[in-house]
Amino acid sequence: MVENTKDKIEKSNTEKELYGYQQEDLNKIFSYLDEAPDNFNLLYQLPTGGGKTVIFSEIVRRYINQTDKKVVILTHRIELCKQTSKMLKGFGVKNKIINSKVKELPDQDDYQCFVAMVETLNNRLNDDKLEVADVGLVIIDEAHYNSFTKLFKYFEDSFILGVTATPLSSNIKLPMKDNYQELIVGNSIPSLIQQGFLARAKTYSYDVGLTSLQVGINGDYTVKSSEDLYTNMSMQNKLVQAYEEHCKGKKTLIFNNGINTSWYVYQTFKDAGYEIKHLDNTHSKKERKEILKWFKNKPDAILTSVSILTTGFDEPTVENIILNRATKSLTLYYQMIGRGSRKLPGKDTFNVIDLGNNAARFGLWDAPVDWQLIFKNPDYFLENITGDEEIEREFKYKMPAEVREMFKNSEDIEFDIKAAYEKAVNNGEKSKKVLEASIEQHAKMCIENSEDVFDARILARELADDIRDRVKRYSYCIINNTKNYRDWLYEDYNRKLRSRINELFID
Repeated sequence: MVENTKDKIEKSNTEKELYGYQQEDLNKIFSYLDEAPDNFNLLYQLPTGGGKTVIFSEIVRRYINQTDKKVVILTHRIELCKQTSKMLKGFGVKNKIINSKVKELPDQDDYQCFVAMVETLNNRLNDDKLEVADVGLVIIDEAHYNSFTKLFKYFEDSFILGVTATPLSSNIKLPMKDNYQELIVGNSIPSLIQQGFLARAKTYSYDVGLTSLQVGINGDYTVKSSEDLYTNMSMQNKLVQAYEEHCKGKKTLIFNNGINTSWYVYQTFKDAGYEIKHLDNTHSKKERKEILKWFKNKPDAILTSVSILTTGFDEPTVENIILNRATKSLTLYYQMIGRGSRKLPGKDTFNVIDLGNNAARFGLWDAPVDWQLIFKNPDYFLENITGDEEIEREFKYKMPAEVREMFKNSEDIEFDIKAAYEKAVNNGEKSKKVLEASIEQHAKMCIENSEDVFDARILARELADDIRDRVKRYSYCIINNTKNYRDWLYEDYNRKLRSRINELFID
């Protein structure tokens, strides 16, 4: 490559020092730029918070200096366009944003770099209203979104560099390996934490039954089924409980699947006496700016949102991320948690509250991931994600401290349904003996902690979650796990429990 010193790159005054791992990755990328064909497609993975915009801004600066060819950077959101343009200027790269206001480029010779919204650029190129000549490099930010591939035909002779934190396509029918020939994997989350570049996550998972959720055409849970679950009072109470146990008094960002759910969250926290704001994509730019300013400046702010803050949002002071939703999207999982991973002086850790069994589905956010395997075999990865029913089978009910206090006179409150079932089967007994033994124990617990039969029957209501758990485990044992059957068992269990309490008091 030939060095060029055009004044469009103010190299001497703007050259920035990259971290060691960033420089290593940049060198790897340039080895492909130097040696691979001009029309090579390369994918680069780096976790959220690793500084991918910094890296590709330096790539642009150096590439233009060395080749005098033009660069196009594609993003899928206007916020990312503006952030990228600002970062490029910080590296001395004079650039122009191609947005909805730009219809033609009479001044294109004044720029070596263009930052464009994918849909806007596609429309202009498709209508022959725009032409960007002599483009040697195309950089695609958030490359896992498939909307970018429609533009590849316009840059068939250009080197394409896709950048993403998760090299897994948003469309399972269009795997990334079909559009990119190689993947460069950057530093891992565990490595960036160890080096002090990212904060360490403390994950608290709350068991949530998700069997009522439905999967939509996009492969993720539908908004409607999510809102039916997450707007019910039980889930709202669980959310507030989780907040009070781990997040109270610290800046908290709550992610939801559905605007209605987020408004429910807003009202629930308001009713509980907390200051909270709601944000979604229906807010105006002015409203959004005001809300985010409030969120930035208030140390204990609570912000409940829908989708809008998963990308293009950077607020390092966030200390708590609450996943008040379930997702089957690995990308979304990492994006949401990544909003809390920025380090600050005095901030070495942040909390992740998981109310969607997401950690059980994908693994902990900071666990090692084989991205090469996922890139090369996305179908295998997707087919082997742990299913909701399998996750729920592993739930272990733990009686809350306040409920345990109500049964303080009872030494033994545990009952192993599976062990009791296996024992009954081995002894040739009927499986119903298992539930009878469980009911007997619950009845004695109620009696031991009550003064009369009426108190005991009222106290039995506090066992509702324990009973549901035992019924569910029993249904797994007999391989009849339909919801209707479990509901019938639950009601039958409660009837028999009340009856047994009466009998024991009479005796």
